[in-house]
Amino acid sequence: MDYRIAIVNSSSFGRRFPDQMERLEKIGTVERVRVAGDAHGAELAEALKDFNIIISSVTPFFDAEFFEHKTDLLLLSRHGIGYNNVDVAACNATGCILTTVPPLVERDAVAEGAVALLLDCMRHVSDSHVAANEGRWAERASFVGNGVSGKTLGIIGCGNIGTRVVEILARGYDLKVLACDPVQRDEWADGLRAQGVDFEYTDLDTVVSNCDILTLNADLNPTSFHILDADALSKMKKGVYVVDNARADLIDQPAMLAALEDGTVKGLAMDVMHDEPPRPDDPYFNHPKVLVCPHISAYTEECLRGMGEKCVGDVERFVAGEEPVNEIRA
Repeated sequence: MDYRIAIVNSSSFGRRFPDQMERLEKIGTVERVRVAGDAHGAELAEALKDFNIIISSVTPFFDAEFFEHKTDLLLLSRHGIGYNNVDVAACNATGCILTTVPPLVERDAVAEGAVALLLDCMRHVSDSHVAANEGRWAERASFVGNGVSGKTLGIIGCGNIGTRVVEILARGYDLKVLACDPVQRDEWADGLRAQGVDFEYTDLDTVVSNCDILTLNADLNPTSFHILDADALSKMKKGVYVVDNARADLIDQPAMLAALEDGTVKGLAMDVMHDEPPRPDDPYFNHPKVLVCPHISAYTEECLRGMGEKCVGDVERFVAGEEPVNEIRA
């Protein structure tokens, strides 16, 4: 069979590990394809009409309309752990196999990324670095931040990534932790408590009302879309730091901008945006209280190697007629 493989919207796959691309090229033709981040439906199907295997980033959107017009797709391998950009039922209905990277591959890297964002935001590391390079050493008193130790951490989404964020911050900085998640991992929580961590599963209102630091690590779905909205933000005390390296649409952006303006949120760190790449005039850019990074939380050598190996393995297993690993079904 003639296999035609598209690497869609991934800026990292195969770049640092060319052997992964070489393995794909032994199977069929391989091309990198860049489409608009919000591409979907018939337009996307037309752009990918020449391919029957896709390795895709967090964008574009493989919706039901896409699968109506693209019925010859054999395999869609997500270069990541999430799949909210894929209509799973529509994908399954065409016979296309959908796979993702197993959660543990990204766990350490993304959790460490959240912690790095938090520390940078609270201690103004990036801003002070720019000042030093520009010779503005005398301005160092303007970079007074806040300490992390002894604070209350609120976390929305305490699953694969969130649990690791809690482990790093709670054990490293002696934080009290309030977690909101529909799934309670009691054995894991009991293990933390046995190590002296003050940990409690609770509701969203309790989390946002009591935290000094809030990190969002939830999946994006209908129940979590804009979970941090004007109502939730109105319950926060002044001066909270917020970190989101999960999905941008967990936050209602206009409500967040208002909270930044009135001082409810003292600092916001974002490693994800609604559109990627975002429009140049996105209001988070150049905001004095917002740190934006270009979706780099998974960008460690170890994590990227593991993600790439999984995607290449998906293709190799498929052409060999073997069972898929980490297949997603509706």
